[in-house]
Amino acid sequence: MDYIDDFLNYLISVKGFSEHTVKNYKIDLLDFKDFAHDKKVDVLLVRNYLKSLYERKFSARSISRKVSSLKSYYKYLDGEGIIDDNPLDLISNPKIQKTLPNYLNYEDLEKLLNYPDLNKKDGLRDALILEMLYSSGCRVSEIANIKIKDINFGERKILILGKGNKERYVYYGSKCERLLNRYLEKYDNEYLFVNKHGNRLNERIIRKIVSDNARKAGLEVHVTPHTLRHTYATHLLNDGADLKSVGDLLGHESLSTTQIYTHVSNERLRQVYLKAHPRARKGE
Repeated sequence: MDYIDDFLNYLISVKGFSEHTVKNYKIDLLDFKDFAHDKKVDVLLVRNYLKSLYERKFSARSISRKVSSLKSYYKYLDGEGIIDDNPLDLISNPKIQKTLPNYLNYEDLEKLLNYPDLNKKDGLRDALILEMLYSSGCRVSEIANIKIKDINFGERKILILGKGNKERYVYYGSKCERLLNRYLEKYDNEYLFVNKHGNRLNERIIRKIVSDNARKAGLEVHVTPHTLRHTYATHLLNDGADLKSVGDLLGHESLSTTQIYTHVSNERLRQVYLKAHPRARKGE
């Protein structure tokens, strides 16, 4: 386990992973390193480690993440020729029950987006962050790294560097455009979202801005930047967007990743049926 730092640097420089993701990889790998205690890492040791995780009451989802971290690490070691046999080849991720994404209904969304006071300190910045997250469907790491030069103001689109250094365009609406233009009259920096010193806002601060505004707006659910990304996808599908287009806008590699959002569009179809089909109407 002496190549963890090299692997983490690889995730940042080559794969383009966010600092938050890399931090989670580090936590997972160091946890396994503490368990291994310089013993030879083989299939039996890994299975004993997984057994210890269950005994420590880790959820199936958390264990699956740790397995994925180990698989990525040992795949890297194998690819670099550092190991001859990959002990993770015979290890499978535990099955986890898929949970529906947390999203906001239209009423709660409006409460949140309209909460920041544009006349107060940082109110305009907070309003733009919230509107941009919902309007574009970006990940928090992508929002944090937007540069002014990446914005095409004429076509209301932004060039985003997503996971794995893959580029894509996202779009923003007219409400976001008005906030953006007003915001740029006040701020002129390399990055779109900055602190009082003109430095890029990190992901942790953006998460805090979102959760604080949601709490102050009186929302009873916990809201994160990813909640707004889920809401973006759900509302697009709810209003008739096709699954592949939504997946492309989100930067998903696989259509199966996007399919989880169809739960709401399926409910929409049910309501259409109940309203339109002659035999579905009440009293008929």
